[in-house]
Amino acid sequence: MTLTIEQFKEEFSQTFEGLYAFDLAQSSPIQQYTALGNFLKFYSSDNWNNTNQEYLDKQVKQVYYFSMEFLPGRMLKSNLLNLGILDTVRSGLKEMGLEFEEIVQAEVDPALGNGGLGRLASCFMDSIASLGIPGNGNGIRYRYGLFQQKFVDGYQVELPENWLRNGNVWEVRKENKAVLVRFGGQISLVKGAAGNLKPVYTQTQNILAVPYDTGMIGYQNDVINNLRLWSAEIPPEEEIHYHTIAEREQVNQITEVLYPDDSNYEGQVLRLRQEYFFTSAGIQSIVRYYKQSGLAWQHFPDKIAVHINDTHPALCIPELMRILLDEENLSWEQAWEITKKTMSYTNHTILQEAMEKWPVQMVQDLLPRIYQIIEEINHRHIEKKLLSYTPELTYRTAIIADGYVKMANLAIIGSHSINGVAQLHTEILMQDTLKDFYQMYPAKFNNKTNGITQRRWLHLANEGLTELIDEKIGTTWKTSPSELKLFKAFVNDSATLDRLAEIKLANKKTLAAYIKQKFNMQLDPTALFDVQIKRLHAYKRQLLNALHILDRYLQIKDNPEAAIQPRVFIFGAKAAPSYVYAKQIIKLINAIADLVNHDPVVGDKLKVVFVENYGVSLAELIIPAAEVSEQISLAGKEASGTSNMKLMLNGALTVATLDGANVEIRDFVGEENMFLFGLNDQEVYAFYENGSYHSREIYENNPRLHRILDTLIDGTIPNIETEGRVIFDSLVYYNDEYFVLKDFDSYVAAQEKVDQLYQDARSWNQKSLLNIASSGPFSADFTIKRYAEEIWKTSFFTPGAYQKIHLTEPI
Repeated sequence: MTLTIEQFKEEFSQTFEGLYAFDLAQSSPIQQYTALGNFLKFYSSDNWNNTNQEYLDKQVKQVYYFSMEFLPGRMLKSNLLNLGILDTVRSGLKEMGLEFEEIVQAEVDPALGNGGLGRLASCFMDSIASLGIPGNGNGIRYRYGLFQQKFVDGYQVELPENWLRNGNVWEVRKENKAVLVRFGGQISLVKGAAGNLKPVYTQTQNILAVPYDTGMIGYQNDVINNLRLWSAEIPPEEEIHYHTIAEREQVNQITEVLYPDDSNYEGQVLRLRQEYFFTSAGIQSIVRYYKQSGLAWQHFPDKIAVHINDTHPALCIPELMRILLDEENLSWEQAWEITKKTMSYTNHTILQEAMEKWPVQMVQDLLPRIYQIIEEINHRHIEKKLLSYTPELTYRTAIIADGYVKMANLAIIGSHSINGVAQLHTEILMQDTLKDFYQMYPAKFNNKTNGITQRRWLHLANEGLTELIDEKIGTTWKTSPSELKLFKAFVNDSATLDRLAEIKLANKKTLAAYIKQKFNMQLDPTALFDVQIKRLHAYKRQLLNALHILDRYLQIKDNPEAAIQPRVFIFGAKAAPSYVYAKQIIKLINAIADLVNHDPVVGDKLKVVFVENYGVSLAELIIPAAEVSEQISLAGKEASGTSNMKLMLNGALTVATLDGANVEIRDFVGEENMFLFGLNDQEVYAFYENGSYHSREIYENNPRLHRILDTLIDGTIPNIETEGRVIFDSLVYYNDEYFVLKDFDSYVAAQEKVDQLYQDARSWNQKSLLNIASSGPFSADFTIKRYAEEIWKTSFFTPGAYQKIHLTEPI
């Protein structure tokens, strides 16, 4: 499908006039964006329809990726790129006197995720389509998403993020595909005609789940897959039962916000309602689609793969069992084998305390039939495993225990494949966090290191660098990212290194202009740009970064004339609304920024910027400008990380602990191209086991650190009396859970090496180039191919049933 500039101009004008019935010259950027989105939807509709029809006609196997979060970012530019008409449209709009970037900025960045989990899901959607794999996303159409973050006097304030205020041009409402989801009520089991027990439901609350579909456009391959997000509505036939606004609001709440505050019981119930709502709707939709094929139920896993992204969609397992048992009249044994062969699960956390669990009474009250099925799964699991394992080991793997339903246990027992998201993470799962399950099911466990889509995070986010790479090694890397390794050939080429430096400086100036316009802060673009962008959590140790900033500040105050490498520290992070400690850290960093940025003695030697409302679009602006990537979580705590990959792909050098995917990045980049510091995971666990770590002793015996910590409580930093004391006490008196103080000296030493290297521009650019060239293995394309090996085949259970995928290149 080709499109000329003249064709585009004519068809775009017609689309606009058809929508608005007035001249394009009088339009706003939002109207221009809406018209352009509609034009693209019409332009690509044949591909979307043809892809769906081909999947149906050929009865191909499809994967369904269930995720509580999808964080797609703005889609206009990405869709133009993947359709192969980005340059045509940009040129056509320019000829029409319209500003392309203004139109791009008019699109709202949907906050349908909290961070890495949702962005990973969206990178996978891009890669699945771009690889030509038949695949679908399944999630929730949140009306307000996460929240819009504002800083008021340095404090995080959460405001509603009404991303749908101007509608969503990319989605298509399909009320004809709606399904009913049942909550609560009473269940009685009666004997059916075939002698099996059938559930009878009374007094249930029935919710209509209405799907909104969005096309996931593959990179210039005519494939368009589907992302289906569900919205909760009152069934028309039950409108009469909802007499008050409060009753209606109870239904609306299900798809109102991402991650409602679960610090109270009502919030927990709402979260569980959300999880069952989208898993039940999705599984019902899949079963309905499969039944069109006319195939027998034993072939279901040959045609359907359901992937559970973290434990939020783990209810897919009992929901598929419910349908097969109650509606399709299969035996328990048949239904269970089909379910296990169909399901696969990604674990995203090492922390036991983060493993999702729900009170038994809550599940019984809200999902009575689902609880009965979970109870039976648990009973059969225990009964079977007691034949081979000790009672102690067996009961540690129970799904129902200590008054809770444990969702990770359910996901593991009900899936045929369980993966971690980095090699270190998977090893810790097998050796520690999930070692009992690994002992039972060693063949189920495997690793799939996270990945990112190079098309968004380099091609779109960093067009200058993309042009340079295209010029030097060609364009094959856009679909075969391993080709980036060819870029290493230019590591000693002065002209290439100079171009690299020019591109980085241009990106820094662009970011500096944004910060000037947004925060009225003047940045020196020749300073070193140091970036930490990730969810605000104690284990990610933004505090360690803050202490380092205070150390540099005190050095400058002691000796204003000293030669010190100018640095701009850039933070981007949201804290969960109920996570008080994380919000106190935000206040601290903003207070440090206020202190540092307004001190005339400091000048341009040190600046601190905490950008508001960090999200995908801001990341696309920050990452190309970054020169230092802060990946400083405590070793053994971060499952993987993906900002480490995005920053590396854009040439930032990494300051890191050996945690998550940092270990594999070290293996690909080489230790000489990273700044490693701190405890490793074995040393961390040794401290936990022997109890020999005492942060108070470090405070008392390290004068440099003692002085830095005292600034939290002695008035050096204004307006943090409460926050400073809480953070000081947590670090000094409560034994510093994440070893911030223990790793401080080695962290500062690594940062001093950064300063030294930055003085040698040639060496810095060489290492940046090597980072870029080593980024290929962290492409989501590679990760998806590795997933496909596990979740696409059923030969693990039924020899000979493996349906082979034709990959674009060997794994």
